Amino acid sequence: MASVALTVTGINRYPVKSCRGHGLTHAVAEPWGLAGDRRWMIVDDEGRVVTAREYPKLVLVTPEFDTGRLLVQAPDADPLLVGTPDGSVVTDVQVFASELAAAPASEEAHAWFSTVVGKPVRLVYLTDPAQRRPNPAYSRERDRVSFADGYPMLLATEESLAALNDLIAVGPRPEEGPVSMTRFRPNLVVAGAPAWAEDGWRVLRIGTANFRVAKACDRCVLTTIDPDTASRGKEPLTTLARHRRWDGKSWFAVNLIPDSPGAILHVGDQIEVVEHHRSREKVQR
Repeated sequence: MASVALTVTGINRYPVKSCRGHGLTHAVAEPWGLAGDRRWMIVDDEGRVVTAREYPKLVLVTPEFDTGRLLVQAPDADPLLVGTPDGSVVTDVQVFASELAAAPASEEAHAWFSTVVGKPVRLVYLTDPAQRRPNPAYSRERDRVSFADGYPMLLATEESLAALNDLIAVGPRPEEGPVSMTRFRPNLVVAGAPAWAEDGWRVLRIGTANFRVAKACDRCVLTTIDPDTASRGKEPLTTLARHRRWDGKSWFAVNLIPDSPGAILHVGDQIEVVEHHRSREKVQR
């Protein structure tokens, strides 16, 4: 068993997929992710997921919880409170290759998001988060995931971000750096390990909870959208492609699967690396 001096420095939750997240001091780790994380999603008329990859203005939408309801705010739009559907009515939706059932929100919510996006869309809620399994190649039969892209949680380290920003500073587009951790949308931010050490992690104990590192996270154009302005650039993908590319993809941060559902995570929790991969390659592929 090996350990390094690691500490949780940030916990982030993203109530609506592709919209802004908010920081927490503590959170419950459920089988499918942090409690309240990515249980809401925007879909088109055919039920397919709509993300900031295609509609960057979604990164300017700020969702928060208000007495059991969802409060959404955006520039040039009035705030809106959205009630949580009871699940008595569901519709078929698609998250990339996964098909599942979700409950539509109110017509008022659909209209609000349609105005923000600039096309007809609907807001849906995942009443049953136990429907979807992560990639079987990197998960167990019982594992589940909410509306997140592929896995229940994402962990990134401050040291790897600093190393990436150092590379951006000496690269072809230094004016686009430094980039913030917000670009990568992690649930957990940790500090105390050398840059890129997470490539070799296999099992973690965070506080009293155990997590498997399923695989590294391959990054997409969403990371090139400025979370404060919704404008697109080339970084950090240009630099990741030069320094962190293999198997035809660019990599930053690692995907986690909880093995201690119901555990409460806190900022300041100590982290133990219980098990490493025998080779760095195993966490990446």
